[in-house]
Amino acid sequence: MAFYVPYIAVVALILIGLYAVVFKRNLIKIVIGITFIECGVNLFLITLGYREKSIAPIYTSSPGGIMSLPVPQALTLTSIVIGVAVLALMLSLVVHIYRHYKTLDARKIIGGDEE
Repeated sequence: MAFYVPYIAVVALILIGLYAVVFKRNLIKIVIGITFIECGVNLFLITLGYREKSIAPIYTSSPGGIMSLPVPQALTLTSIVIGVAVLALMLSLVVHIYRHYKTLDARKIIGGDEE
């Protein structure tokens, strides 16, 4: 049962993120939901590369054991860097939207109600 805990956490993070993206109206909450989805995907990548009783792939030789897969770890590091840049872009867009519309409610922005 302990083997499935990371996968349950992945599903929980992605479902929480999807809930926030689909059902929330506040743009900040939508951005947070997208970040939760990203965290779930990163955890999934790391979980895929895990091998039981393995050592870190930083060593050049494995003293009597197997190594974890290095490719998912490299992909996750790249995903984290890209995710931080996308998060900064999304938050800057939210700030510009707030300055223009004076609201963070997505329904008022899409409807075009300017006050």
